[in-house]
Amino acid sequence: MRRWGATSIEGEHPVNEKASPRTLAEIASYHAHIYYAGQPERRHAEWLRLRIAERFRVRLGNWRDEPVGPHQQAMYQVSFANELFATLVPWLMLNHGGLSILIHPNTTNPKRDHLIDPIWIGRPLGVNGEVLGDEDEAEEALEVNTEPTLGA
Repeated sequence: MRRWGATSIEGEHPVNEKASPRTLAEIASYHAHIYYAGQPERRHAEWLRLRIAERFRVRLGNWRDEPVGPHQQAMYQVSFANELFATLVPWLMLNHGGLSILIHPNTTNPKRDHLIDPIWIGRPLGVNGEVLGDEDEAEEALEVNTEPTLGA
């Protein structure tokens, strides 16, 4: 019989049962990376970007038509405050239209944030963890550059 507290699910590595759980205070903000490949996906990514801007107070990042940093496919980033997670993430689940979206917390460990602790909407893609550090300052939500006029 399996003891759920004794091992982790992924790889059956032992878990320190005496360790305290990590706290939500570690999370300074979140990023959603919205990936696209080819013109049809780019058009849907544009549609999604416009709808996000109409509904959520976020920071929409630049279009990255070439791989950048750990991201191996074209994408743009959405930076958002912790308070938006409960509405933005389910909205993305319903409206991603087949696009892959990586959502990760921003803590002091970018490598863990991108590789161990993210959630994926759509098909998971490769992330180049070698370019990410194990220790950095947690990034607060970036200055909002949208003016929502519609509700989610």
